Amino acid sequence: MSAQVPGRAAHSAVVHTLAPVWNAESRVLLLGTMPSPQSRKTGFYYGNPQNRFWPVLAALFGVAVPETVEGRREFALSRGIALWDVLASCRIVGASDATIRDPVPNDIAPLLSAAPIGRVFAVGKAAGALYDRFLLPRSGIPQQTLPSPSPANRGRYPLDRLVESWRPVAEALR
Repeated sequence: MSAQVPGRAAHSAVVHTLAPVWNAESRVLLLGTMPSPQSRKTGFYYGNPQNRFWPVLAALFGVAVPETVEGRREFALSRGIALWDVLASCRIVGASDATIRDPVPNDIAPLLSAAPIGRVFAVGKAAGALYDRFLLPRSGIPQQTLPSPSPANRGRYPLDRLVESWRPVAEALR
């Protein structure tokens, strides 16, 4: 257990509570690191209204942004997209991937054996690095790292640039 430094938030132990979203037609797997506090509260992936994950995917496919959990689930599944995270548990401060300590990976082998996943995309640099470290040796499927849709990344990636950077996801589903 790490000691708290005055003026700094303490790491919290977080266990992944969201089931992976996939079906037998899922061909692309989008992996984040760990659900944010807001996503854990809403019970679904990318639940922070400031996160641009859903607006980016909607723009790629030329549709309205799905607003409900069920609408988001249907959106992903109907397009062959599976959603999950690299980590099953870790210690983290809030939603900051840079603070991740003691990472424990999810076992994605059952998902990969049950669905025809041909491409893996990591949502952000931390997810990419953690995938390469823990999951690539088991999966044998190289990942492509996408820029984070996090609100913290708005300055570096305005929405139009983010959508263009994510275009390989749509291309992989053609």
